[in-house]
Amino acid sequence: MEMGGKALALLSGGLDSILAVKMMVDQEIEVVALNFTGPFYNFTPKTENQRHHAAKVAEGFGISIRIIPKDMAFIRMLENPKHGYGRGMNPCMDCRIYMLRKAKELMPSLGASFVVTGEVLGQRPMSQLRHQIAITERESGLEGLILRPLSAQHFPPTVPERAGIVDRNKLLDVAGRSRQVQMDLARELGITDYRAPAGGCLLTDPSFASRLKDLFAYVPDYTFTDIELLKIGRHFRVHPGLRIILGRKREENEAIVRLAPPGATLFEPEDFRGPTAIVREGNDEGDETVGAIIARYCQDEHDSYLIKKQVVGGGESLFTVREKFPAEELDAFRVG
Repeated sequence: MEMGGKALALLSGGLDSILAVKMMVDQEIEVVALNFTGPFYNFTPKTENQRHHAAKVAEGFGISIRIIPKDMAFIRMLENPKHGYGRGMNPCMDCRIYMLRKAKELMPSLGASFVVTGEVLGQRPMSQLRHQIAITERESGLEGLILRPLSAQHFPPTVPERAGIVDRNKLLDVAGRSRQVQMDLARELGITDYRAPAGGCLLTDPSFASRLKDLFAYVPDYTFTDIELLKIGRHFRVHPGLRIILGRKREENEAIVRLAPPGATLFEPEDFRGPTAIVREGNDEGDETVGAIIARYCQDEHDSYLIKKQVVGGGESLFTVREKFPAEELDAFRVG
């Protein structure tokens, strides 16, 4: 089968992937961008525009883009990644292999014959050292078909280079963690709008990683909603069968109510100012504990605290607690 000049490119919206795509476009390679999304990207109100940055980049280059959500199979992989974690629960090699396998699956239907990435040799210690790159290629089933334009000169020619589809002389030999070469190249190519390289993945955050470990340990039937709830509030594991999440501010209280799925139990202050809580596990025996913790974080002092309990999709009731949960005991139950 003759190799065609069409490539799939992993486009995150970061500088390296943007440059890699630009280098292919400048060689008149037809490119389809693949942008993987998932629940572990840490977008804040300040950086929310980055969520759609890859699509904006693709539009500017005049190429099409496919947005691919990471599925539950990816989440399940996180429980026990083959190649381990970084400092948190970031399985960088397994994540890379997952995306490349998805790209390989799409190649026939999109008419592509190779894959382009913005990887730079030695830049990321969890996934871009030489031996890691070799493993990634082998396990993704794309040996010889992954072109890394920024670091291509450090590797043997790929199949598209040998076939004359890509001009190897126009590829670079970038290596290491410095981004100076990439920033200089961006200025040369007129690229000014790109995402900052640092941070972004919640799996590297120790607090979030603790919450995710707790979820995996105690909630075997977790959903994407449970993942979203890990991002907000204060979390307490009172005992193996009772996890409580409390909002820290109005926006989080509102998010808890919005995310609460059928069957979950919401607890809200009825006659005082305080946080909303959600319980996805547990039974009526934990109501007093939930109420006492809500009272601990209230902004008022009362002789008693009236709590509204509502099962989502079911009934609601009221109950009263008379004492706040002891502050000195809370830290023992805190998760993340």
